Amino acid sequence: MQITSATDFDRELVRATVDRARLAQAQIENWSQDQIDDLVIAIAWRATRPDVVESLSTLAAEQSGLGNQADKATKILRKTLGTLSDLSGAKSVGVIEVDEARGVTTIAKPMGVIAAMLPSTNPGATPINNMMITLKGANAVVLAPHPRGEATCAESVRLARAELAKLGAPEDLVQFISLAADTKAAGKARAALLLEAADYSLVTAGPANVDMAYRSGTPSHGVGVGNAPVIIDETADLDAAIAKIVASKTFDHATSCSSENSLLIDSSVYDEVLLRLQDAGGWLVPDSDKAMLQDAMWPGGQLNRQIVAQPARRIAEVAGFEAPGALGSRFLIVEEDGIGPDHPFSGEKLSVVLTVYRTADFAQALDTVDAILAFMGEGHSAGIHTTVSERADQLARRARVSTVLVNQPHAYNNGGSFDNGLDFTLSMGAGTWGDNDTCENLTYKHFLNFTYLARPIPSTEPTEQDLFGDFLARRG
Repeated sequence: MQITSATDFDRELVRATVDRARLAQAQIENWSQDQIDDLVIAIAWRATRPDVVESLSTLAAEQSGLGNQADKATKILRKTLGTLSDLSGAKSVGVIEVDEARGVTTIAKPMGVIAAMLPSTNPGATPINNMMITLKGANAVVLAPHPRGEATCAESVRLARAELAKLGAPEDLVQFISLAADTKAAGKARAALLLEAADYSLVTAGPANVDMAYRSGTPSHGVGVGNAPVIIDETADLDAAIAKIVASKTFDHATSCSSENSLLIDSSVYDEVLLRLQDAGGWLVPDSDKAMLQDAMWPGGQLNRQIVAQPARRIAEVAGFEAPGALGSRFLIVEEDGIGPDHPFSGEKLSVVLTVYRTADFAQALDTVDAILAFMGEGHSAGIHTTVSERADQLARRARVSTVLVNQPHAYNNGGSFDNGLDFTLSMGAGTWGDNDTCENLTYKHFLNFTYLARPIPSTEPTEQDLFGDFLARRG
C-alpha cells in the first residue's frame, strides 16, 4: 500500500518504535511460561488497583467525552479481572499439547510485534486487555490509540512499563505511538506505516481502519460493526428481561458495539414491554417528533458525533426536545416498522436510543432479525429473551452472527462474562459475514504461531471399504 501522506519524521518514528519492540521481544522469546505469565499478572494487578481504576476511568471519560466515569471504571475492573481469569493456567509458551495417538506435539511461538489500533469508545479498558492478550504469547505490542483516547493509553502504557521493569523485562515490550497529527490524513499515514511494519495487527476500530489494516499487506484481526437485534418473545420473564436490557443499553451511555440496538417484541406483550421500558426511565418519542430526532442523529445521512455515547438529556437537547420526560430520561425509545437506509433507526446508533419493533409471532421475529442484520451488523451478535430453549437454538442456527446471547444483558456479556463461557475481550470477530477472519472473541490464542512436530506412528491408511462401504450400502 502506497503511503503518500507520510513524512520522513513519521517514517523514522514508526521505524524506531518497531525496532525497539522487535529487540525487546527477542529478549523474552525463550522465556518460560511462568516468566511470561508474571508479566501479564503484574499488568493486571496494577491496572485493578482502586486508585488506578479511578484515575484511568476519569481520564478516559474526560478526554474522550464519551460515556461516563463510573461505568468506565466498572469496565476496566471487570474486563481486566475477567481476562486474567481466562489467561490463568492457559499454555501459550513452548509445548502446549502432546497427542500421543497422532504422534503430534504442538509448540506455541510468538508472532513478534503486534500493532493494536484502539477506538475512542473504550480508551481505558482496551489498552490493558490488548497488552495482556498479546504479552501472553511472548509478543511485543505497539498501541495506536484514537487521539481522543491517547492520554489514557499513554498512562496505561506508563504503568505497564513500570511493572515490566520491576520484573526485569524490557519495557519496550509495550509502547504506544501517537496518531494525533496536524491533519487526519497525516494521522492515518502514521497508522498505515505502523500496520505495514508490524508482524500482525489487531484493529478494534471502525470499518475504515479495518480496511486499511487489510490493505497493509500485514496479516490482521479486524472487528465487525455491531447492531444487535434482540427478541423478546411472549414467554420471556419480563421483569428480568427489562432490567437486563435497560442496564445494558444505558451502560457507559451505549459506547459498546454490543449494546442492544433493536428490540423485536411479540405483539402479545408489546404494550406491556413498552410501559415497563418507560417505567425504567425510557422516554417514548412521539411519532410527531421522530423526524426531529432522526434529523439530529443523522444530519446529512451521517451519524452525528454530538450524540454518540452521550446521556439522553444531551441527545434530547440536540434534537430540540423540550418535554420534561425527554430531558429527564435515561434513554429514548423509538417505534419503527421499516428497515434499511431509509430507516436509520434500524442501524447501529452508539447511543442510548432504543428501537422497538412489534412482531406478530416468533417466525416474524426471525425474519426481522435477518432483515436488520442484512442492513447492518451481519456477523456480530444477536440475542433473545425466552423460556423456550428451542427458540434460542432456532435463532442461533439461522442468524448470520458470531454470538447469540440467551436471557443476558448484551453489552455486559457479549464480550465475555463470569456467567457465560465466552472469552473476555473488547474485540469481537464477525467472521466472513463482517469481513473478518474469525468468529470468536479475540484473546491470547489468536496471537500465537504454532509448530507441529510430527513423529511416525503405525499406519492408519483406510481401505476402500472403510471409506465407501457405508455410502455404497445406502446409495448403491
